[in-house]
Amino acid sequence: MVKVIRILPASVTDMPLVRGLAEKIWPAAYSSILSPEQIRYMMDLLYSNSSLERQISQDGHRFLLAFREEEPLGFASFGSLGGEGFKLHKLYVLPSSQGSGIGKMLMDQVIGEAKTSLVTFLELNVNRFNPARKFYERLGFRVLREVDIPIGGGFFMNDYIMRLPLSPGN
Repeated sequence: MVKVIRILPASVTDMPLVRGLAEKIWPAAYSSILSPEQIRYMMDLLYSNSSLERQISQDGHRFLLAFREEEPLGFASFGSLGGEGFKLHKLYVLPSSQGSGIGKMLMDQVIGEAKTSLVTFLELNVNRFNPARKFYERLGFRVLREVDIPIGGGFFMNDYIMRLPLSPGN
């Protein structure tokens, strides 16, 4: 029997689930790129209950959750950049489910919502050493520039800003 993947919008009440997924995903995704201290700092900065609630209620982030039956497998968040663009803030899938198309399903949902909002591009930041860059490039994203963003605690995000042009036909 095929188990169907569902992509559902998430609300503030789902944020503990998002944090739990991030706690499982981040060490696997970043342990070869970032120090344990920076991973912990960024988890506290980006995934504390108050931070996640603020992202939804004040910053306008919209979250999506991917499920197989009742099992959560990953999440995405995105929002308006103002004007003509959307920004993908987060896209993460459990290591055990990577390569199964779930990230692509989440991204397709984000792109669909961006197109419905009539924006002309979708941007994201990706760590310069993150292999996920190749995934984004396969989807049509291109590097615009490099940035080094101070995030406090003496830490920086060393990223590429990538952009996917959107039009009704693509």
